[in-house]
Amino acid sequence: MGEFITFLGNNLADFWTYTGFANATGGHVIMLLVGLFFIYLAVAKEFEPMLLIPIGFGMLIGNIPFNMDAGLKVGIYEEGSVLNILYQGVTSGWYPPLIFLGIGAMTDFSALISNPKLMLIGAAAQFGIFGAYMTALAIGFDPMQAGAIGIIGGADGPTAIFLSSKLAPNLMGAIAVSAYSYMALVPVIQPPIMRLLTTKHERLIRMKPPRVVSHTEKVMFPIIGLLLTCFLVPSGLPLLGMLFFGNLLKESGVTRRLANTASGPLIDTITILLGLTVGASTQASEFLTTDSLWIFGLGAFSFIVATASGVLFVKIFNIFLKKGNKINPLIGNAGVSAVPDSARISQIVGLEYDPTNYLLMHAMGPNVAGVIGSAVAAGILLGFLM
Repeated sequence: MGEFITFLGNNLADFWTYTGFANATGGHVIMLLVGLFFIYLAVAKEFEPMLLIPIGFGMLIGNIPFNMDAGLKVGIYEEGSVLNILYQGVTSGWYPPLIFLGIGAMTDFSALISNPKLMLIGAAAQFGIFGAYMTALAIGFDPMQAGAIGIIGGADGPTAIFLSSKLAPNLMGAIAVSAYSYMALVPVIQPPIMRLLTTKHERLIRMKPPRVVSHTEKVMFPIIGLLLTCFLVPSGLPLLGMLFFGNLLKESGVTRRLANTASGPLIDTITILLGLTVGASTQASEFLTTDSLWIFGLGAFSFIVATASGVLFVKIFNIFLKKGNKINPLIGNAGVSAVPDSARISQIVGLEYDPTNYLLMHAMGPNVAGVIGSAVAAGILLGFLM
């Protein structure tokens, strides 16, 4: 009987060493709370729920404590585990191009085609990327890490993941979570900057209605866009090629089933896998570092600079435009690539000052230009850093 009790006691002691309670650290608790906070923001505040719920729940999965020496092969960083296999879509960089395929298939570029000068606003907003890049260099990050951190300013999660997987894989978890966090916080971060940098008179500017864009123009746009951007920045081909291909599927009018698949089931599936694995990659032992704190700080800085650059560019640009052609500076924030949230913020803030001034269609121009601009910026960084 005594031997049985000893045997049972040893088994229970062994079992205890495998439980999360025995292996939990303060870092695990912190990351679990962060995951719950992300889920709260998604459910209670409706901040990017399609992104924050998979990422938040992924944080819970990735921070369940377990015995690292037991060889259980359940952790995302353990080679051969299921999570590790799914995470290869992030580390190998093939989730982001598929996301861009879906974005292209659901995006209407009409606002940009009808008013091509709005492309300049999307380009101006990319100053946040290069500003953060230079700041990261000054702090002490090496050039490749600085380039990966800077791309957060584009407010484009898939682009941030794609670039960081190539330039700084060890920082990818922090960069991805930072990028998606600031995308979700667009309604909180951007309006104060927009109000601070504009006058009441500027907020009331009415823009001409966009002209009607023909079917031929819509079909030609992704073809011309691909050739122009990828001849200029061939390193952006994986993202830009898939973006314009998805848009051609949508606008051709003869591949509706393919466009619906790309913009529906495909992008939804990849979003789930991407969000869950990115969240799980925030394992406390890998994520809670000084570099992660710097990345979040630099990400906020780059996002603020990007928003301010877009607004200020419109104000300067208006100096050279005739009275009837002036642009409302409130759409400058939409130059960042958080589609369609930043364009929606332009609309919301504009309606606060004139309930009849609808800016959404105008703001979609720089917004989709920002998608192209962030991919081009990523291609530039990849080209001269690799």
